[in-house]
Amino acid sequence: MFAGFYNTGIFTFQFLLRLVAPFNRKARQWVDGRQDWQAHLSAKLAKNSGNPIAWFHAASLGEFEQGRPVIEAFRAQYPRYKILLTFFSPSGYEVQKNYNGADYIVYLPADTPDNAQQFVASVKPKIAFFIKYEFWYNYLHELKSANVAIISFSAIFRPSQLFFKPWGSFYRNMLRYFDHILVQNQESIDLLASIGITNVIKAGDTRFDRVSQVAAARKEIPLAAAFKNDQLVLVVGSAWPEDMNALIPFLNTFTSPLRIIVAPHEIHDDEIERWRRQLTRPSVRFSQANEPEIRNAEVLFIDNVGMLSSLYQYGEFAYIGGAFKQGLHNILEAATFGMPLFFGPEYATYQEAVDLVKEGAAFPVSTVAELTSAFTKQYLDRSKAAQISRDYVQRNIGATAQVMKVVEQIMSLA
Repeated sequence: MFAGFYNTGIFTFQFLLRLVAPFNRKARQWVDGRQDWQAHLSAKLAKNSGNPIAWFHAASLGEFEQGRPVIEAFRAQYPRYKILLTFFSPSGYEVQKNYNGADYIVYLPADTPDNAQQFVASVKPKIAFFIKYEFWYNYLHELKSANVAIISFSAIFRPSQLFFKPWGSFYRNMLRYFDHILVQNQESIDLLASIGITNVIKAGDTRFDRVSQVAAARKEIPLAAAFKNDQLVLVVGSAWPEDMNALIPFLNTFTSPLRIIVAPHEIHDDEIERWRRQLTRPSVRFSQANEPEIRNAEVLFIDNVGMLSSLYQYGEFAYIGGAFKQGLHNILEAATFGMPLFFGPEYATYQEAVDLVKEGAAFPVSTVAELTSAFTKQYLDRSKAAQISRDYVQRNIGATAQVMKVVEQIMSLA
């Protein structure tokens, strides 16, 4: 009965997306990317000369970055395997559809019984990985029926999730399809134990491994270095309008020497120009700047994508966007460089943010006054918070190795 309700929900979700697709770019990409998926998948798999397949699934770009260290470790250790990477969201697929660490990259077809049966029968994976939050009933059911080893890694569980509600038996049973669930923290182990799920390992979060890799491979950005010009810099990463509503009044009244790099979450020319007009500080856009101009500016607006993780190397402070409304962006990319972190008030579901607030390296703010007060204190002495954030990342590296130990156990029995 519950499976019927679940499948009805999936069909309804597809129907609604098709209705709004003509008017919404992401919905249109979601629908178009799944058209004739069987033919597209068959064409891709036809190039396979009998190699076994490992399937990795990520919801979106953030989960892909979380899973990337495991994908690359798996490829290095098991080169005979072909890697299939699937995405649920266009924001992951459209950015990483040419990622060279996977052999086949496709959208995951909607989780209907027919789609799941055809997909698993076509791919015939030997092992399947689901990153963090992904729980799709029909796919898990088909994988289990085909005797495929199923791993969930970097997972995190909270009491508010359906698994732990009195009416959540259908979702609890879904968890029993996994052979191994590798979680980020002890709370997740305890919650799963409370519903009888014991095939669980505390392995940590593979994002720490990823941000460490990214920091080590950071690119030099000469214009950003010229803009810094040996001065203190605040890097604003993934800024939304709600973040700028607090940042702009703060920056207009903060009088101590400071340069600011602003990387919007989405690039909209009219929005960037509006923000520039609201600021009393001289500003310049990255695409329009040369070195003489950039040295005279106090605010640098990044109007391209892909360089944020490297920009943090030029900062002494970081403000991370999304925690007023949309969802906190990745704070570990900044923390790995060692700096005080600031973000909006809605951070409680992000374990790393909770940890760093508790340890004294991160500072949630709800108002301009709170931002001004918190930033001023760190401006006068940032050394303690900087060391805490750097150490936090370093001591949490190693989750990928834990995942690969489980993979080795599975492979030894294959």
